[in-house]
Amino acid sequence: MCLIVFAVRPDDEHVLVLAGNRDEFHERPTEPLGWWRDRPDIVGGRDAQAGGTWLAASRRGRFATVTNSRDAEPPDPGLRSRGLLVTDFLDSKLSPMAFLEGIEGSQYAGFNLVISDGQSVAYGGNRGAGPRELNPGVYAVSNAVLDTPWHKVEYAKSAFNVLIGQGLPSDQSLMQLLANEERAPIESVQPGKLPTELAHAITAPFIVGSAYGTRSMSVVRLASGGDISILERRFGADGHPTGEDRVSYSAL
Repeated sequence: MCLIVFAVRPDDEHVLVLAGNRDEFHERPTEPLGWWRDRPDIVGGRDAQAGGTWLAASRRGRFATVTNSRDAEPPDPGLRSRGLLVTDFLDSKLSPMAFLEGIEGSQYAGFNLVISDGQSVAYGGNRGAGPRELNPGVYAVSNAVLDTPWHKVEYAKSAFNVLIGQGLPSDQSLMQLLANEERAPIESVQPGKLPTELAHAITAPFIVGSAYGTRSMSVVRLASGGDISILERRFGADGHPTGEDRVSYSAL
């Protein structure tokens, strides 16, 4: 489970302001935010197991982030890693809409992809409706299609809208939004393949667990003039903080 909440064109100075939690098994090897040694035009964290990433930007000012879709069945191991969608877009020269329209969705397990070329922001996936360019406003996505009214999605949108009403949110206020451990009411948890305790735990924006939980928080700002800032705060088992990094630069 993951959570991304973001504002498109929240003011005249920003194309995108985004905050997101990456949830994953703690044993899965991960590299922290930084410029990639073998791909020096890409900055982001990295999945050391599959080689892709959940969130990254390029020196040319392109940005992408992905979540998985919570399907009933486990993904086919022969499918392409969803994290490669991020690097494919960063490498591309296509507009966000053209890139989304060219994805062969059957090559991937369920995904949600939010991308920007520094001018426009678009959303697409291989579940539900087709891709669309996003108008100014606040959106959120977890592991179902954009703005599905899950507990954590509704909370994130509401909290972000309150912050936007007070002016452009600070990094600290967005990190506080992401740090909320409040779960949905237990009676709202649907029976399924997950144990009840885990199914309840993942309804919280910030998931605390010994084996699975929120691994990192990220705040991303894409300015209209090309300045980019990414802040990443990382966590280990049971929500223990393990480090923080920030990268800021001007797109080429």
